[in-house]
Amino acid sequence: MKRTTTTRLSIGIVAGLLTLTACGSDGNDATETTEATAEEAAEVGTIVDVAVANGSFETLVAAVTAADLAETLSGEGPFTVFAPTDDAFAALPDGLVDALLLPENKDTLAKILTYHVVSGAVMAADVTDGDVATVEGQTVALAVGEGVTVNGANVIIADVPASNGVIHAIDAVLLPPDVDAAALLAPVEEAMVEEEMVEEEMTDEEMTDESAEVGTIVDVAVANGSFETLVAAVTAADLAETLSGEGPFTVFAPTDDAFAALPEGLVEALLLPENKDILVQILTYHVVSGEVFAADIADGDVATVEGQTVELSTADGVTVNGANVIIADVPASNGVIHAIDAVLLPPGVDPAALLG
Repeated sequence: MKRTTTTRLSIGIVAGLLTLTACGSDGNDATETTEATAEEAAEVGTIVDVAVANGSFETLVAAVTAADLAETLSGEGPFTVFAPTDDAFAALPDGLVDALLLPENKDTLAKILTYHVVSGAVMAADVTDGDVATVEGQTVALAVGEGVTVNGANVIIADVPASNGVIHAIDAVLLPPDVDAAALLAPVEEAMVEEEMVEEEMTDEEMTDESAEVGTIVDVAVANGSFETLVAAVTAADLAETLSGEGPFTVFAPTDDAFAALPEGLVEALLLPENKDILVQILTYHVVSGEVFAADIADGDVATVEGQTVELSTADGVTVNGANVIIADVPASNGVIHAIDAVLLPPGVDPAALLG
């Protein structure tokens, strides 16, 4: 039977705890626990298998694949891997991960990844202060002051077992001293500048053609996959034809997560035929006439198609009635979409009455 990611991680954590418990048990108990841990480790597979199944190491897995290290880290080992989470990779300078995944930087990527690997299986309880050699060749500094750290990065999940070693999840990516991040980013930044120049040179006609290719506001929302509830609501309110019309419109589009954050049962209530007029009122409260891009938004109130106004602000990113614009300037043939993280309710709409 295929195990879920949660099950695999739970096995890893439990097995890690069993290993630590064994350190304080008598000889027979320790032997039994070690055997149990080995069985659990074998069950979840190699270090690469565990990383793939976990779901928090997608960038690391992509990097290991790009560096052709998957076979190595699936080998006999044993290895200790200090594995940066996806959030750790996301905290790197913009563009650095993309640069590292380029074929021309494969050697540098392999160097960085092997800098996270130590030969042998070292459990957290066995870590001591000091430098330890990595597979890359240079050393990392381990410390056990407040939890375990490696070059200052915190071990946030320890002792996740694998059949060929152990994984410790860390909250930062370790860069070897001789890796120059700025040098890696230079070609990427040059490419970005060139792309911006090309975009600036596009004529109005070319931009119109590009928007036409992606379809109307409704087409874009349907294709995106993050607006399924909004599309269902637009359909129930008979607004699909309107929002597929000539426009142009600016739509502040709540994501599925935004609708999910509403009081329980409210979305279902709004989709009932008897509440169609209220649903129309709410949806048109998210629509402004004209095509307004994020860069052109100014602080102040703006009239909606519903008739009342919403308050726009640019103090900390773009917000509308306090809801954050999380993806701006999604083009459509008849306007533009700004994805927001909350549903806007007009002042006259009473959720409690709908739920009563």
